[in-house]
Parts: sequence; C-alpha cells; structure tokens
Amino acid sequence: MALRHALLASLLTVGEASGYDLAKEFDPARATFWVATPQQIYRELDGMETAGLVSVRVVRQSARPDKRMVSLTDAGRAELTANSRSGAKPTAIRDELMVMVQSVSVGDRDAVRMTVRDRMEAARRKLAHYERLETTYRAGRDDDAVYADSRVAGPYLALQRGLSFERENIAWCETALKVLAGKDDDA
Repeated sequence: MALRHALLASLLTVGEASGYDLAKEFDPARATFWVATPQQIYRELDGMETAGLVSVRVVRQSARPDKRMVSLTDAGRAELTANSRSGAKPTAIRDELMVMVQSVSVGDRDAVRMTVRDRMEAARRKLAHYERLETTYRAGRDDDAVYADSRVAGPYLALQRGLSFERENIAWCETALKVLAGKDDDA
C-alpha cells in the first residue's frame, strides 16, 4: 500500500491533480520521496477511486481526451491518518551502481566511471529542481516560518530530505570519480 499512501500524501499537498500531473511528480528525475511508473499510478488511482479514497472530476476537452482530475476524500484523509500511526520500516540502499562499484576490480572501470558521472549529472538536475521547489515553498520566508505553516511543513521537511540526499549523492560521486581515476591495481 506504500504507493497508495504516497499518492494520497501528494494529493493532500496539491489538492487536485490529473494522473498525468501525478506521474510527473513520481518520475525518477523529479520525485522527492517515491518513484512509480505512470502505469502503476493509473492502476492505483483506479483502485483508490473504487475504495472511495479519492474522487474524480472529469474535465471535457475538445482537442484531447477528457482529463480526469483526482482529489482526496474524507476517507482518503482518514487513510493517511491511519497510515501515520502505523510506523515505517527502516530504509535500505538497493542500488545497482553500488554493486558495480563494489566489483570494479573485476569490471570495466571506465564503464563504471561513466555510470558514476551519469548519476552525478542526474543528481545535479534533481537538486536544481528541488532548489526551485524550495524557493516556492519558502515564498521569501525563513525555515522557521515555513515550518510554522501547517499546510507546507510536511512537504517542506520531505523536500529537505531530498535536498540532503542529492547533495550527498553528488559528493559521493565526486569522491568515487577521484578514486576510480587511479590506476588499476594488478597486485
């Protein structure tokens, strides 16, 4: 049910959104705290509508298919409340790049370095996106004022975690590139 709760939390923040808009927010290039494919999102939204957690408003469009706008219901808010009481499992790293780096002594060092560079560039793009979001949330206010605003305190905290995560990714990639630039050890 984790995707369901992530979608409900996003709807709590944005109020109303189309499946397309939600899919953009869960894309790996932009996602703050959860990643999902558009197919997963649309399937989950259908289940959430059936369960009464969201309501759907159809917007007629002449040049395109009708747009389905999704918003949270009282039952959806209650589901989020129940979820907030359930606790969360500790996170663990599950990263293909770490497997490549760990086995670089028998792998293609140049290919691993290129993959690290790609990861670093992706982290820089994501960080820039997060920094733009931070500016929007702040709206000229300092952290204390943003945290005092109950409408954005939670999303802002999640965003701060995303900012820290991407900054650390960049720092780790910089270190990894320095180390991997060394000569192969034949001994």
